[in-house]
Amino acid sequence: MQTGEQRSRGIELDIAGEISPGWKVIANYAYIDGKVTKDNEIPVGDRLFGVPEHSAGLWTTYELQRGSLRGLGFGAGLYFVGEQEVDLPNAFKLASYLRADASIFYRQQNYRFAVNFKNISNVKYYEVDGYSIDPAPPFTVLGTASVEF
Repeated sequence: MQTGEQRSRGIELDIAGEISPGWKVIANYAYIDGKVTKDNEIPVGDRLFGVPEHSAGLWTTYELQRGSLRGLGFGAGLYFVGEQEVDLPNAFKLASYLRADASIFYRQQNYRFAVNFKNISNVKYYEVDGYSIDPAPPFTVLGTASVEF
């Protein structure tokens, strides 16, 4: 056996809807059981690196539907990522984290302007990218403008 075998099984659930005119919600959850199933060097059962067993998100927005501020909206959400292994064989694990984001936007006809606030609680966390560990951005403000045509 040259490279061994790995298996990833799981489930992902997403639900999205509009609770009332202008108020939208999207929620998701993923469970992934990723592990080594055969190998000559890596212990069978080790979790795959960069694959959290549990992750979830909840995002909601509300856009004003009437009046002089029609098109002005606000959004807020939470994003959870469970513990992640960093290498094979498993020797080091990244802690789980919970990040909060928010946004303010304005939509009129085919124009949209937004200010997004990412990691508003300035949580210090890391992301696994291949075989490297990268620090995630701290609190970030990002402005965008878009036109649909």
